[in-house]
Amino acid sequence: VLKSVKSLDPWLRHVFADGGYAGPKLSERLAKIGKWTIQIVKRSDAANGFELLPRRWVVERTFAWLGRCRRLAKDFEATVASATAWLFLAHIRLLTRKIARNG
Repeated sequence: VLKSVKSLDPWLRHVFADGGYAGPKLSERLAKIGKWTIQIVKRSDAANGFELLPRRWVVERTFAWLGRCRRLAKDFEATVASATAWLFLAHIRLLTRKIARNG
């Protein structure tokens, strides 16, 4: 995914990742692709209940918006290209609705 992101937006250089990606695998992989900085967003072990984590809410909010699209709710697509196309359509729908409300 990051290779395609780099080709589309070569100016991007920072990656936010979940605590599950804290090992050396992701760092090594990013080093092979190019110059990237990585920030692991971890939840505190002492946290009770909900705790707002920096930048993680952006990802969770986006997944919630995309979850409203029935086609994306389950893995129905047979190919990655088809899944990507439906993902782009869902984002286009979200952005056009935002523009219509604010414009």
